[in-house]
Amino acid sequence: MRKLKVPNTYVIIACILVVCAALTWFVPGGQYVKADDGTLSFEAVDAVPQTWQVLPAIYHGFVKQAGIIVFILVVGGAFWLLNATGAVTAGIGRFIARVGKRDKLVLAAVTVLFSLAGAVFGMSEETIPFVGIVVPLVVSMGYDPFMGMLIVYVASNIGFSSAFLNPFTVGIAQGMADLPLFSGMGYRIFCWAFLTILLTVFVVVYAHKTRKVPAAAVSLEDAALTSRQGWILGVLLLTVILLIVGVTCWDWYLPEITGLFLGMGIVCGIIAGFSANRIAEELLAGAKDILSAALVVGFASGIIVLLQDGRVVDSILHSMQEGLDGTGRAGSLTAMYGIQALINFVIPSATAKAAVTIPIMAPFSDMVGVSRQAMVLAFQFGDGFTNMLTPTSGVLVAALAMARIPYAEWVKWIWKMVVVLLVLGLLLLLPTVLWPVAGF
Repeated sequence: MRKLKVPNTYVIIACILVVCAALTWFVPGGQYVKADDGTLSFEAVDAVPQTWQVLPAIYHGFVKQAGIIVFILVVGGAFWLLNATGAVTAGIGRFIARVGKRDKLVLAAVTVLFSLAGAVFGMSEETIPFVGIVVPLVVSMGYDPFMGMLIVYVASNIGFSSAFLNPFTVGIAQGMADLPLFSGMGYRIFCWAFLTILLTVFVVVYAHKTRKVPAAAVSLEDAALTSRQGWILGVLLLTVILLIVGVTCWDWYLPEITGLFLGMGIVCGIIAGFSANRIAEELLAGAKDILSAALVVGFASGIIVLLQDGRVVDSILHSMQEGLDGTGRAGSLTAMYGIQALINFVIPSATAKAAVTIPIMAPFSDMVGVSRQAMVLAFQFGDGFTNMLTPTSGVLVAALAMARIPYAEWVKWIWKMVVVLLVLGLLLLLPTVLWPVAGF
């Protein structure tokens, strides 16, 4: 029997684009209109059926995600240049020699750290360069690239989903729901701790089952670390520190982070003694190596553009909202949770999704007897967990690009975990309507 071959990522995206174009012919058009007092109301409008517009939608998708695309190309070039100095390879060898049998403790600590970062300041796009740093490290320690994604990207998503101080989910959603900012923190901290502990246990178990003795371990451990390479590793460490401080204290975003890593690559090239031509060639080689992944971001973004241009996104959202009527407290909360998870495939941005859904969900939760705190928590869980699957997420695609993991392979590896997280999210939501929970 012939083995089923997984389609190319571009083929998958192309199929989704065609399906979305077909939807614009059958789904009635609609849009949400904001009144002077800030309330949203839905009104029917004529849909705009999409046909050949599939092709320009891809162009607009590239424009929409230009920042992340440039970020991927520049960071990819910077890390290629960094690797060309040999400092990372030598540094990894030293690290492996010192960590020894304590590697699982290091993996667990990194997992908790990134989960905390997601819970406190909403680390999302900022994980992309860390994936580029951590994945080669764990591979050299004998693990697969999925381990690197697990302790950085997945961990930050767990924290993002169960956040207690994240301004981009908790802060915005509670503000729109007229709730005291960051109220109900006690139960949110419990949710975060519970999910993070489970993830950390999974990381340790996965590490025990999958680690192989790295073939290059002996040569790496014996590799000499030159003074130039030591200075280069110092620049890398300084870059990471500046990234953390810049994101948390100075409101840095893609432009500043891109410039930071470009500067890191150039400085490392200079320290290594590379000529100006060599530095330029290495940057271009790195950008060329990661170009395919950067293109995927633009193509995937075309999906959202197509649905928005067809004027069916709000109609789909409105239909889901109407389906909540008469389902009871637990049923209504479950439905809200499911709707948020589904909408995430169309609107992956937490801020944009909050702006559209919270003004509708808040008064509806009052009508069915569900607390607004529970509704906000349902928004958090629904927004976060499916981020690890949706192909329209530029952050996911960019992180996979840095890890060199094809999207199809990632879905095959992660889908069971996402299902488990969705079920756990529901179990954590139900106590807020079945029993008295402080702040809810």
